[in-house]
Amino acid sequence: PMMRLLTLLTAALLLGGCSSMRLVESQVRTSTPTEAAAIEAGARYRFERLPSQTDAVENDSIDAIAEAELQEVGLVRDEKAARYSVQITTRMESFYVDDWGRPYSGRTSIFIGSGGGYYGSGTMIGMGMRFPPPSQYRHEVTLLIRDLQSNQVVYETRATHEGPWSDRYNILRATLAAALKDFPTPPAGPRRVKVEIPR
Repeated sequence: PMMRLLTLLTAALLLGGCSSMRLVESQVRTSTPTEAAAIEAGARYRFERLPSQTDAVENDSIDAIAEAELQEVGLVRDEKAARYSVQITTRMESFYVDDWGRPYSGRTSIFIGSGGGYYGSGTMIGMGMRFPPPSQYRHEVTLLIRDLQSNQVVYETRATHEGPWSDRYNILRATLAAALKDFPTPPAGPRRVKVEIPR
């Protein structure tokens, strides 16, 4: 009886651990110029912002997430002695889906993030549609690394994820991790990358 109880408790803990995590799958595409040398571990970088990226709180939040993920692949933030600049743009789109997860043709979209504004269109409500209809979220992140000496982009990577989660910064961490997978020598062509994060 005691052994059976321990077995059940262990199984419950394992199931609890699994349920406390979620798998974020992103579509990733990365490009590196053939003539550019691979970025070495320990290379210094600084963040570069677009003129439209004026929200200090937003920028600081994204920079903190990106700095942690870039540190994971061996890059070091150093604003004064940087060899590279890192530019990040993010976007989150909300849209309605039907009971099979397909977007409605009359899509209502809200974009937020660095480099993103707001726009939308009317949504057609069909017979039998649940109201309010379920929402899905499309998260997108693009990261550019530029050599400050030549002003050449030496690494460009983009990741997108569609799913039911609206906690943008947590999903951003997962999509950035996916975008930087296999840095600095990623495989050619589009690929799917899965990253586990807490619920």
